[in-house]
Parts: sequence; C-alpha cells; structure tokens
Amino acid sequence: MKPLATVKHSSHSSSSSVERRRIARVPVSFKLMYSGIIRGDVLMGDGTVVDLSKGGLGIRGNYPVRVGMELTMFLYLPDGNDPLFVLEASVAWTSGNLFGVEFKKMCLREGNRLQSFLRTQAGCKV
Repeated sequence: MKPLATVKHSSHSSSSSVERRRIARVPVSFKLMYSGIIRGDVLMGDGTVVDLSKGGLGIRGNYPVRVGMELTMFLYLPDGNDPLFVLEASVAWTSGNLFGVEFKKMCLREGNRLQSFLRTQAGCKV
C-alpha cells in the first residue's frame, strides 16, 4: 500500500501543524453517540461525524475528551439501518469541540458495513 503524502490540515488544527493521517478521510455529516471513562466517571456525549475513513473519523462533539482516551461509539449512518457499533476507539487529537478518533476494535460485520458505506461515498477510494 502506497503511503499518502503529508499535507497541512487547516480545518481541525493550526496552520503550523502537519497532517499525520495514513488514510484519507471522506467528508460526511451524520450523528453519533460516544462514551468513555474520565476520572472514574462514565461520560456520554453525542455529536456529528465530520469526516470518515476505514481507520478513523473526525467528530464535532458536545462533551470534551482527552488524547488517548478510549471510546465506544454508535454511528448513525444515513442508511436507515441500526447504528454501526465501534467497540473500541482511541482519541488521537483534540481542538476545542473537534476531535479525531482512531478505530481500535470493531466486529467483522461492522467493519464490512463501514467499508460498504465508504464505497458509496463519492470519490472515496478504499
């Protein structure tokens, strides 16, 4: 697999930071719910997925998270089916109410569903 070129990322961080993603993301807009543990308490947040790839996603959320935090998520894909369940994901970066998440664990069925959804998005090469 050919690595993607390093590009500047202007929508989620300062112009001086360098994009470190290995997989290109597709711009999308649909709802999600996320949960995790912070200082011993369960956090429940919701928000909007702003971009998506087979390796992760960008979120505009209503509850702050920290880099390295483990999350469980339900993605409400616009396909009308039950939410897509991501068992384990890790927060990679944060900037205000925007944050990026890397997928860590997802069942095969959900992974296949994600791949199928990405294939339907215009201009997505997965």
